[in-house]
Amino acid sequence: MDILNDPSMKEVVVEFANESLGLFKKLEEHLENLEDNPTSGHNLENFGQIIDRVMGAARSIGATEIATFCELGKLIGYKSSQVKDVPLLNVVVAVLFDAVDLLTKMMEKIKTGDDTQLKGLNTEAFVTRLKWLSEKFKDIERASCTIKKDDKKTLSQNSIDDLMASLGL
Repeated sequence: MDILNDPSMKEVVVEFANESLGLFKKLEEHLENLEDNPTSGHNLENFGQIIDRVMGAARSIGATEIATFCELGKLIGYKSSQVKDVPLLNVVVAVLFDAVDLLTKMMEKIKTGDDTQLKGLNTEAFVTRLKWLSEKFKDIERASCTIKKDDKKTLSQNSIDDLMASLGL
């Protein structure tokens, strides 16, 4: 069911948006901590866990574009938590700040009843950075990025490309 576009569920959607915006502030706190200590993997782990909560809620109300961007943020957070290359981690933090900013704008649009989340938002620079990071993380496998689907499928690096393609990016 698509709660996002159901007028009788507007209150639920607004509550989802408000809670998500609060979680985005927590995401920014973890990113600010990473600016001081980029190799702090636990901040990236926490980032992944928090954005995963938003992803699940977004899927449950039919906000698929937000859910997909959250999934990309989760994958980047989890995979980058395995990296100790400070210059790369500085780029990761910048990209994740961009992701949170983009998600905040998308959430504000949903909150006001505008469900055309990506229209009017400039995602080009963000997508370019995602593609670059996708290449950097291609050799990192992560148990927490495993999806059990028919007990055989794992979330490979191609999944980042697939997620971006599902957004038309």
